Formats: sequence, structure tokens, C-alpha cells
Amino acid sequence: SGSLSGGEAQRIRLATQIGSALSGVIYVLDEPSIGLHQRDNEKLISTLVNLKNLGNTVIVVEHDEQTLRTADYIIDMGPGAGILGGEIVAKGALIDILNSKNSLTGQYLSGKFKIDVPSSRRKADKGEILLLGSNKNNLKNIDLSIPLGVFTVITGVSGSGKSTLLNEVLYPALDSRLKLNEKYCDGFKD
Repeated sequence: SGSLSGGEAQRIRLATQIGSALSGVIYVLDEPSIGLHQRDNEKLISTLVNLKNLGNTVIVVEHDEQTLRTADYIIDMGPGAGILGGEIVAKGALIDILNSKNSLTGQYLSGKFKIDVPSSRRKADKGEILLLGSNKNNLKNIDLSIPLGVFTVITGVSGSGKSTLLNEVLYPALDSRLKLNEKYCDGFKD
């Protein structure tokens, strides 16, 4: 259905595969967790494990830590990107990756390397984008202030309205205002 989020549609397709009880199938997925909330990610991983338990092979390209920790076997590519990549730097079970001196992935997963959270954040003092009465698809007349000049993340479970808010409310509203277009923009009052 056109009203399903990408994550919901993908999970329905995978659930259909589980319901068919096929075995001996090779499933290849490219970053299936992309765009998923953590709760939905857990459901996805459970679905992938169920497919494996039915006697199938599941191969995914993935960066998600929980997926990596759940995998039976990991192939870590690198050592860098582009022309600096193209090699297998580590492979095996999670413990093999964690113990590999060549695996950046393993060093981050083990906690040897980490990305520190900044001690202070940039102040939001450059104004705001104000959306009032956003009411589109599953958005329920929400008012929202988005600060300018900072890194803002919109998160939530699959199907909660994130993409609707961005693609069907915020983008058309900004497009309309920046072009000084007086046409009515569906999905928000002001």
C-alpha cells in the first residue's frame, strides 16, 4: 500500500516469506535496518532470525550494531572506503571480529575505539521553522518548532509520521514560503 512506510512494507514482505515456510532460499538484503526505529529494528532482526531458523540463508549488508551482534557470521570489509577498500579485513563470529586488530568495526564494537559525545552543544539561536496545525495522513494537528542552525533529528517508530512530516508537510511548506508562492500548501495551517 502507498500509505505504508518503507520499513513497514519491507517487514510485511519478510513476514510473508516466513508465512510461506519456504526453506533453502537465499535472502540478500541491502541495509534492511535503514530508517528503522530501534523497536522496529528488533522486529526486523527477529524476522531475519526466523527466516534463518526455517532453513534459509540470510545475507545482509548492514551497519547496525544490534544486527552485527546477532549475526552468526560477519564479513568485515575495508580497510577504508573507495580505492582504499575492497579487502576482507576480518571474518568469522562476533568474537573473531572483536579480537581482530585489523577490524575497525570490531574495535568500535569492543569499546576500544569510541566516538565521544560533545561536552557542549551548539546553541539554537538562529530562529526557528514553525509549523502549526500539521494534519496530513497520520499527523494529528501537531504544532512543531524546529530550531535553525543546529543538527535536528526526527525519530520515531515505523509509520509514526516522520516521512510524512518531512516530505509532505515541511518540504512543501518551505518550498512554498521560499518561492513566495501564495498557493495553499496542504498539511499545515501556517
